[in-house]
Amino acid sequence: MTNPMKQHGAFSWNELMTSDIEGAKAFYTKMFGWELEDIQKEMPYTLVKINGQESAGMMTMPPEAAGMPPMWGAYVTIDDVDASAKQVEELGGKILLEPRDIPEVGRFCVISDPQGATLSMISYFNQE
Repeated sequence: MTNPMKQHGAFSWNELMTSDIEGAKAFYTKMFGWELEDIQKEMPYTLVKINGQESAGMMTMPPEAAGMPPMWGAYVTIDDVDASAKQVEELGGKILLEPRDIPEVGRFCVISDPQGATLSMISYFNQE
């Protein structure tokens, strides 16, 4: 593994889920000078770049998140999403979104710790 952000336990990605993607784009580009690149995979997605380097993403709130307020979420890299999801429950946490694949990216899930704080865990298909 050459990418330190893709090592087990490292925070590796941040993502905004919002009900107003165009408003968010306008706000953050003016606020921070972010470069944005719209891509289309299974759904529209916006990559956030700083000096050409991908650092975050933005997306419209998916149907399974209906009723949630817009929010930024953090991803932590792990070696095995499925094994770690089992460990979360053994340690008193909860699985909020079961492990699933993000095509061409990796496998992820959303958890909450015993106190209720949420976090996403991800295993990248390409760990470099």
